Amino acid sequence: MTVSNVGVNIAEKATLIWNVADMLRGPFKPHEYGLVILPMTVVKRFHDCLLPTHEAVLSMYEKVKHMEVVDGFLTRASGYRFYNTSKYTFETLLADPESIEANFRDYLSGFSANVQDVLAKFEFDSIIKRMVESNTLYLVIKEFNSAKGYLGPDKISAVDCGYVFEDLVRRFNESYGEEAGAHFTSRDIIYLMTDILLCDTRFDGQNITVYDMAMGTSQMLSCMEERIHALDEDATVTCFGQEFNPSTFAIAKADMMIRGGDPNNMRFGDTLSEDQFSGYTFDRIISNPPFGIDWKREQKAVEKEAEMGENGRFAPGLPKISDGQQLFVLNGLKKLAEDGRMAIVQNGSPLFSGDAGSGPSNIRQYILENDWLDAIIQLSTDQFMNTGISTYIWVLSKSKPSYRAGKVQLIDASHCYEPRRKSIGTKRNDITDRCRDLIVKAYGEFTEGVFGDKAGVYCESKIFDTAEFGYSKIVVERPQLDETGKPVLKKGKPVADSSRRDTENVPLTEDIDAYFAREVLPYAPDAWIDKTKTKVGYEIPMTRYFYEYQAPEASGDILFRIISLENDIAASLQNLFHKEG
Repeated sequence: MTVSNVGVNIAEKATLIWNVADMLRGPFKPHEYGLVILPMTVVKRFHDCLLPTHEAVLSMYEKVKHMEVVDGFLTRASGYRFYNTSKYTFETLLADPESIEANFRDYLSGFSANVQDVLAKFEFDSIIKRMVESNTLYLVIKEFNSAKGYLGPDKISAVDCGYVFEDLVRRFNESYGEEAGAHFTSRDIIYLMTDILLCDTRFDGQNITVYDMAMGTSQMLSCMEERIHALDEDATVTCFGQEFNPSTFAIAKADMMIRGGDPNNMRFGDTLSEDQFSGYTFDRIISNPPFGIDWKREQKAVEKEAEMGENGRFAPGLPKISDGQQLFVLNGLKKLAEDGRMAIVQNGSPLFSGDAGSGPSNIRQYILENDWLDAIIQLSTDQFMNTGISTYIWVLSKSKPSYRAGKVQLIDASHCYEPRRKSIGTKRNDITDRCRDLIVKAYGEFTEGVFGDKAGVYCESKIFDTAEFGYSKIVVERPQLDETGKPVLKKGKPVADSSRRDTENVPLTEDIDAYFAREVLPYAPDAWIDKTKTKVGYEIPMTRYFYEYQAPEASGDILFRIISLENDIAASLQNLFHKEG
């Protein structure tokens, strides 16, 4: 499978649309341009999709407008899950400049209820008022009605329109000073995630449900739909998503309606505190939730649900309040079908943060002891627009094939990228088709080894038993000593000295008593284990597993280089200051 090419016309289209901002200068500040351009782009996309059936919808509306339920008739007439019963089009709006506000509001009010919800999330009514007051409404409509503003499906497919939306959201966020990556995952990463999720999958025309718990503009969902249909054109894909940013939610819902999906499956709200899909399960989950973001706002609701135990999503444990990304993992696992698979992006923290018995460690324990962790893929740095740190794709499965049972595959793909000619924010690296093929091959073959050229672009796969990541944290006690240096006894037993207390992490693959006899008693013969305090912990030290020792340069070679440099400098100085005679 290969990534759909983003044609130059798409980048140009986004640029041309954004250039509408030229006429907004003055009445609107640069960080406000998107407040006009994003909703107008959505409205124009709706307009151009509906234009071919406009007259048919008006004719049908005249026949059924007095009926109690008209939606079914009008959506069939429009060919979409939405419609517009206004007599106006952009062309006729421009024919009456004096009445542009009233007529444009009439046009917008003619949209079906699901479009009204989209416009409400944009708070478009107040923006229209500002455009009227600044005499820019007519000019903006005129620009969007020009050839460069055409967004009909005959010229721009749903996938390409998604690219346009992505580009516009990125520009808006950048102009607003907001981290653009908060709502934007580049397609190279999305296609890697989709291809991993669909590796060795056969659908045989069945219905596949896909869910994104932090969907942004819903491009992960549209990419999954695209990939599944590429594998099986007879398969039915039903997408579900939740988003709490109003403008990106509006775009996602609009995009879903235009693609023919059910807009009711796009839900608004905070996934952690306002779960819109309680009781649902999904075949595939794909998501890039926020990481490094605290969950103080959701704390009360999350803790209340955690008290519900297995009836809620957060029974295994809660992460530290400063980073809620593991809560999204737990949400996904709760919603994953028994034969489902999930790919979710995280930073390095969930690999190792938290000691044995802590929330983060307990969450890892829950995942690993249920044998749900399939693979972790480390990406290179500089892959995302808003962060240059290393990121990881966790692949989780509720039903591993037998050859993967009890195993976890770690793939270091930090060298599997190609530099971009031009960076976007902090995104300086791309996962090209070649890179993606190497990573998917490493995952699909499930063998240890290097895939690609280790002198250039490559990834490396290693496979571990799940128990490899576990350890028992034991508490080693030492006795209090009296003034003569003898142990203080109480009821015939030595009294522990808290100041001499220590801990040891014993791998789960080792016997605790054997480890203690080998590693502790030879150095502290009076020590003992307080077994009531033993805790089990899990961590995945990925960097350590792929560390390669680099021998330091020989001292003789270093000396030779220094002498050579000194000789070169001396010769240069002699040439510079040499005078004849």
